[in-house]
Amino acid sequence: MPYVIAEPCINVKDKACVEVCPVDCIYEGDTQLFIHPDECIDCGACEPVCPVKAIFSEDDLPEDKKIWVSINAEKASQLPVLDEKQTPLPTAEGRRAELGY
Repeated sequence: MPYVIAEPCINVKDKACVEVCPVDCIYEGDTQLFIHPDECIDCGACEPVCPVKAIFSEDDLPEDKKIWVSINAEKASQLPVLDEKQTPLPTAEGRRAELGY
């Protein structure tokens, strides 16, 4: 099952996941990142590097985050792929603190 990026990524976009992804399946929206489910090879490399724990295996996705499966699929198909790490959003530190990270 592919990995999914959920709402903790909103206003963070740390992009450490981009650095470790071997297949360039992470796409950039205005306020968060998304994983394309058809391109993800389920390696799991992205999950442990996310500083706000926004990345989940679809199999391990909490019930309240299941909507993010379809959101990732829809958004990733409309956005540019990221193939290298870039600077997080200016709001990232504040959002990390808000989330307790």
